[in-house]
Amino acid sequence: MDTTASKIDFSNKQIMNLLWPLILEQLLTMAVGLADSMMVAQVGDAAVSGVSLVDSISVLMNYIFSAMAAGGVAVCGQFLGQRNDEKAKKSGHHLIMTVMVLSFGISILLYIFNAPILNNLFGKIDADVMSATTKYYLIVMASVPGIALYNGGAALFRAMEKTDITLKVSILMNVINVGGNALMIFGMGCGVEGVAIPTLISRWVAAIVILGILFNKKYKLNLLGIWHFRFEKQILKNIITFGVPSGVENGMFQLGKIILYSYISTLGTASMTANAIGGVMAGFHVTVGNAINLTMTTIVSQCCGAGAFDKARFYFKKLLKWAYGMGAIWIGILIALTPTILKIYDVSPEATHMAFIVCMMHAVSGIILWNISFVTPTFLRATGDATFTMIVSATSMWIGRVLMGVILGKYFGLGIYGVFIAHTIIDWIIRSIFFVIRYKSNKWESKAIKQ
Repeated sequence: MDTTASKIDFSNKQIMNLLWPLILEQLLTMAVGLADSMMVAQVGDAAVSGVSLVDSISVLMNYIFSAMAAGGVAVCGQFLGQRNDEKAKKSGHHLIMTVMVLSFGISILLYIFNAPILNNLFGKIDADVMSATTKYYLIVMASVPGIALYNGGAALFRAMEKTDITLKVSILMNVINVGGNALMIFGMGCGVEGVAIPTLISRWVAAIVILGILFNKKYKLNLLGIWHFRFEKQILKNIITFGVPSGVENGMFQLGKIILYSYISTLGTASMTANAIGGVMAGFHVTVGNAINLTMTTIVSQCCGAGAFDKARFYFKKLLKWAYGMGAIWIGILIALTPTILKIYDVSPEATHMAFIVCMMHAVSGIILWNISFVTPTFLRATGDATFTMIVSATSMWIGRVLMGVILGKYFGLGIYGVFIAHTIIDWIIRSIFFVIRYKSNKWESKAIKQ
């Protein structure tokens, strides 16, 4: 093992210092999502459904740019593993500029084509739900560049192992969000705009703050000099190779969910409300796993950058065990709390019953299948094997989740339960099989950035 590789080492204390702020950040984000949905539930089922439908598009944007940012973490991390701080910094600049240009372009298109998007995706919904959906959409879509720039900035801090800073900015963002929601819904009597406006403000504040902190020269991946930025072919190629397949993968993943939302919208408001609540709880179920995935990217990218592939395997196995152990405990707690949470929602009895069943389906499968089917591809992406994970994820999603979801829901008469069977069992089993085979093949070793 060469000198650089021998220096790559993460103690349990270092890993926990990386991990715990990410867990708290994930929990905080999901808690705010839960609080949002509970507060808007006071406006009525139509508002819950409308916000949920538009949030599926917002989540699509977040998935795309958080995945691209994770690809940026992998690129910066591999250069940091090589002790090439200058290229790591330049890669950070390329990441920020890339997501900025893309996000403003996408935001403009979302406004130009807002009517076709809403009518084609959600055209069969009730008039009151469409009214709430349109109002929320027109406000929230202006936050897309904020989402992208915040994710880019947070990614650079994760690459530098400064996850405590992303936690602090996340706290600020979510305090603005929840406080604004409470003020506008309960204090001013607003409807869906009471959720939309604070969301817009909080995302832009978070983006500005986290990028502002990055102009401090004490950070290796600071943004000093970005005003003189010029794209460099090789660095841009690295960002595209690592980040774009992940962005496409997550975008396709969320697009599949939106298509399923469109199908679920034909099942009635109770099914839509149950799906919205189930989606929030599903996010809670995987908070620990998502935090471990972010930690995995930082650690494994540095190992692969240094050529320390045996250490990459070691940390993968360790973090996978942590994901199973910590995740099982966390989901067990949530299973016990689910009846109480559903009472707080105070939606119709039919929606409550449906929501309870889909929450239990996701929770049980989350303990058994989620980690192996999502932690493993995170490892592969960190090594640079992002194209393979994109192909498998997209194929599994369209066949195992979307196609089988519609078949089980519509033609087998299982409704929303059929969608969740396809989602949490069929799709996750397909993913697990292919990603484990790829990991064992060792082909990912050839994907690292060459020193």
